[in-house]
Amino acid sequence: MSPLILSIESSCDDTSAAVLRGDRILSNVIASQKVHEQYGGVVPELASRAHQQNIVPVVDAALHGAGVDRREVDAVAFTRGPGLLGSLMVGVSFAKGFAQSLGVPLVEVNHLQAHVLSHFIKESDESAVPQFPFICLLVSGGHTQILLLRSHFDMEVLGQTIDDAAGEAIDKAAKIMDLGYPGGPVIDRLAKEGNADAFHFATPNIPGLDYSFSGLKTSFLYFLRDRLAEDPDFIEKNKADLCASIQRCIVGFLVKKLERAVKETGVRQVAIAGGVSANSLLRGEVERLGRRRHLQVFIPKMQFCTDNAAMVGIAGYFKFLQGDFADISLPPYAREN
Repeated sequence: MSPLILSIESSCDDTSAAVLRGDRILSNVIASQKVHEQYGGVVPELASRAHQQNIVPVVDAALHGAGVDRREVDAVAFTRGPGLLGSLMVGVSFAKGFAQSLGVPLVEVNHLQAHVLSHFIKESDESAVPQFPFICLLVSGGHTQILLLRSHFDMEVLGQTIDDAAGEAIDKAAKIMDLGYPGGPVIDRLAKEGNADAFHFATPNIPGLDYSFSGLKTSFLYFLRDRLAEDPDFIEKNKADLCASIQRCIVGFLVKKLERAVKETGVRQVAIAGGVSANSLLRGEVERLGRRRHLQVFIPKMQFCTDNAAMVGIAGYFKFLQGDFADISLPPYAREN
């Protein structure tokens, strides 16, 4: 019988636990933290405290939802990094204690690899998964990369942002317009009501498959500063059009480089992953790219776009098969070396 994996995710502000039987998901529980909304972003100290409150009930709910007893668990997978160090420490410490109490192995998981491998989570025997090699656009608040996967853990970075991430640019635009936190979903919603041709923002001419978003953020800020000087109500009057225009600029830049990667590699399967893969325009544009280029496209279900423990569990399962277990002394890490 396939191993039963309990997985823990606590890299930022979502406390999550999941149970997988092999590559089949049995449960996936997520506790989000609303406390950060009033601050316009995640407050690390508050996040770690909330994880401490949530971790036990979330794990209990995941085991109960899967219909299994904790003594049936064969291994505990956990996000080791990258992420907020205080948040990671809560999940890592719990995973270590839980595994030691049962005498089962630990499996450390890289948060970014977990996002990519979420495409291999199966909810039924009919679940389609990518075949190697395939290209994955990993795009989130902290990372933007184009990856070539030759196997589950053979991921070559073909291109990446040289400064800010796409998700960070979206969140910054939302913050400038005072749309609240998290801003990405708000921009996505308002953009559907706006005209994407209303305003034009230039994307940087970065060679190869790399990205850059810092200049775009600054350009958007200065554009609004000048318009607000002329009309203090400019943002309120043009909110939907502004959201549609900046979103199309960012998504267009992302997909343009992804299409270039397809041309250069000749790979015929393409996937997206990470928090920004929940963006409706990005999902639609990647699907259109697939139809235009006759590619097989993999779009994650919404529940697997944002941080969740099921993606940690699937990565842990593949490492379990390789006998790649973690030492109890391994500390979490905030950034990759």
